Amino acid sequence: MTNTVSKHKSAAGLTTAATTAASALPLLSRDSGDSLVDQIVRSVQSRIDDKLLRTGARMPSIRQFAELQQVSRFTVVEAYDRLVAQGFLESRRGSGFYVRERSPLSGAVPANNVVALRQHGAEVQTQPLDVVWLVRNMFRQMPPQKMPGGGLLPPEWLDGELIGNGLRAVSRQNQSLLLNYGTPQGFLPLRQQLQLKLAELEISAAPEQILMTSGVTQALDIVARHFLRPGDVIFVDDPAWFLMFGSFAALGAKVVGIPRLADGPDIARLAELAALHKPRLYVINSVLHNPTSTSLSAAKAFQILRLAEEHDFTIVEDDIYCDMHHGHTVAGIQAATRMAALDQLHRVIYLGGFSKTLSANLRVGFIATTPELARHLADRKMLSTLTTSEIGERVVYKILSEGHYRKHTERLRNRLNTVRDKVVRQLESVGLDPGASTASGMFVWADAGRDTSPMTERAMAQGFLLAPGSLFSPNQLPSTKMRINVASMADPDIWRFFEQELG
Repeated sequence: MTNTVSKHKSAAGLTTAATTAASALPLLSRDSGDSLVDQIVRSVQSRIDDKLLRTGARMPSIRQFAELQQVSRFTVVEAYDRLVAQGFLESRRGSGFYVRERSPLSGAVPANNVVALRQHGAEVQTQPLDVVWLVRNMFRQMPPQKMPGGGLLPPEWLDGELIGNGLRAVSRQNQSLLLNYGTPQGFLPLRQQLQLKLAELEISAAPEQILMTSGVTQALDIVARHFLRPGDVIFVDDPAWFLMFGSFAALGAKVVGIPRLADGPDIARLAELAALHKPRLYVINSVLHNPTSTSLSAAKAFQILRLAEEHDFTIVEDDIYCDMHHGHTVAGIQAATRMAALDQLHRVIYLGGFSKTLSANLRVGFIATTPELARHLADRKMLSTLTTSEIGERVVYKILSEGHYRKHTERLRNRLNTVRDKVVRQLESVGLDPGASTASGMFVWADAGRDTSPMTERAMAQGFLLAPGSLFSPNQLPSTKMRINVASMADPDIWRFFEQELG
């Protein structure tokens, strides 16, 4: 009798654990374009990689999984078979499916220098929490509602049909044009269209002054490689877009942060550090700064240009969030000031792109500068990547030239502004301080009142990706701040998590 009871208890424990494992997986989407099998496989793989499903853990039975995720048993069978084939699970006849022990070659994390997490009293491990950790997890294909720290708008906010129509139109063009290299400076009709777009921002740039790139990331890399030599100093905002820090350091440059205030950099500190370091470049978001969504005031813009002239450094103006701003004073939103408009590309190199508003996958960005520098940068681009994809550039040209882009970005801005107000109020209600929150943009730079790195570790254990403030500073010191993507805060579980963390 005792043995029978023990067996029943053991079986019940396994069933409960298995059910928990299935219910902890993200809900499947019928509208994502990915098959249900692919979604299940990715979700299980990511939880095994993050050690949230431990070696030897029993998976839910096929029937349990199908019921919890509301899919057919055939779907679960195919997903489990793929996971077995890829070495993530093993099938034990008559017992079920179990998480398989994986060797270091199959993706295990080194034991040294890891971050310890706790989930349900069990010790689990993941990789060090640093910039590489955040970037890697941003590309894990997690559902957008599980990525409050992500840097993109959710796919349902964008217009996939607009991109699809553009691709179909391009595919019907002369096919020989799609089989050759593009031109080094990029698709000429798109550069001509960008001339018109920049003119609306009061920036005068002829097509020969515009160089197409594979997103703003490549644009920054091309400019940095042209200007910097080992030992040179480059200024960035502090906080700022984290990916730059490692990229510039890899070139041998010294990265120095300039404190960012609500209306731009701390001018007194900028003047002091410019005199001390004599930097080659200063990379800055003038409009809807990442991660604070604040914008540069006209007074600060003039002061920065004056210091650049005095200390002979070049300003790299990253305006990737350009089209999320109305461009003028409206409903309390500060008017946008761009240094390239004041300077007319004399000492300012202007960067832009469409990854935030159209599609990150198109990888279409550009550099606007003097004609001579544009030629030099085009040569440097050819030495590293030859040309950029003209297919993506043709798609963007079609969208811009037919007037669809203007209406699309207007819808995005209105939706962002509406959601932003609600999210800011909710942040305050759970104990997060939105600080100098602006009325525009996709980010809030919230203050949790405590180090946000441990909080990020605990969130990841629950399947949420946060972006702690330490990663946005060149010195990577502990920070009470975190970047919140207002478009990715629809999941009630993330609000419950903040309430539990902040009391």
